[in-house]
Amino acid sequence: MSTPHPLEQRLIDLEIRFSFADDLLDTLNAQVARQQDLIDRLRAEVAELRRRREDEPGGEPRSLRDELPPHY
Repeated sequence: MSTPHPLEQRLIDLEIRFSFADDLLDTLNAQVARQQDLIDRLRAEVAELRRRREDEPGGEPRSLRDELPPHY
């Protein structure tokens, strides 16, 4: 078996590096898509919580002191 020409070896090395980079790009794109889905769900949840808070009777903001346990 003969060793490839240096230029051919460089091309092979570049193709290998490109395939790893392409795989990494696909992985990162999938992760970004999952994160965007999570962000969208969290935004919807926050909007729903805000809507519920506004719909509560006596919709004025509560003080954090109202939330303290009685032993404080």
